[in-house]
Amino acid sequence: MLSLTDLKVGTKFILESAPFVVTHSEHSKQGRGGAIMRTKLKNLITGATVSKTFQGSEKFEEASLSSKSANFLYHDEERSYFMDSETYDQFEIENENIGESLDYLTENSPVEILYFNSQPINIDLPIKMTFEITDAPPGVKGNSAGTVTKIATISTGKQVAVPLFIKEGDKIVIDTRTGAYVERAN
Repeated sequence: MLSLTDLKVGTKFILESAPFVVTHSEHSKQGRGGAIMRTKLKNLITGATVSKTFQGSEKFEEASLSSKSANFLYHDEERSYFMDSETYDQFEIENENIGESLDYLTENSPVEILYFNSQPINIDLPIKMTFEITDAPPGVKGNSAGTVTKIATISTGKQVAVPLFIKEGDKIVIDTRTGAYVERAN
């Protein structure tokens, strides 16, 4: 069982018989009252985000999630299709469960599939992924007192803020947690 102090960012636990992951947590102690934990939680099945406040004495069941390596095959309007890297079995996950991670999936992308009660429910992307720039306006020099960026489009269609020197055809590395440009790929 998990206690209030175990609810840190990234902790996965069961709430109302569904698996959740903590995306934000803030511990506070008020005068004579007990400690409370304000959290933002993401439902790993539906992708919905909720804010929840917990009291000091509450206990939580740790989510027993398993993961397996898989490759992304393709997606349509409603579902994304994957192939297990070991057994070569193909399966699907609803696009609404995957959420914004869909913006980073290209054919044969390696992913970790999260399973809850032996059902695939969501994916974990690698933290850094490489993409090709398909459209980038020319960089305009001007007032550059701070970091100057422009909006470019990567091979999946997602738009990303990149430095001015990035041009069409370049390969860049993106942090999939934040969607931020990291570096130019070799």
